[in-house]
Amino acid sequence: MSVSTIKLLENFAGYCAERNKVISENIANIGTENYQRKDVVFKDLLSENMNTQLKTNDERHFITSGEYNGDVPDFKIVTDHSKDNVSGVNNVDIDKEMADLAENYLNFKFASTKISSYFKTIQNVIKGGGAA
Repeated sequence: MSVSTIKLLENFAGYCAERNKVISENIANIGTENYQRKDVVFKDLLSENMNTQLKTNDERHFITSGEYNGDVPDFKIVTDHSKDNVSGVNNVDIDKEMADLAENYLNFKFASTKISSYFKTIQNVIKGGGAA
């Protein structure tokens, strides 16, 4: 795994942490009159940072012609201004928020597991155990 991949995973984990806060805020305010749900928008990493075409140097392998540049992708909190009165008092749909929370948990767990695995492998190599 390359350093640029680790940077992508770190940025994705940061996005997941921020999204968890926003989803939790939405859930906490489900009964708050006129509250408007929020979401976190994450610029598409594939189009922004890895906008490369695949090329082959061997008929069995694919490699990318460019790499992630290491810049931190922007993510921002946006307010949903829809007038849907889903909960009876505001536009927060508890079913959607709970599903988003579960999805976000899985995404964060994936990113943190991959990052942890990478550093455990490096630790093994440093200790002389070779690559895992």
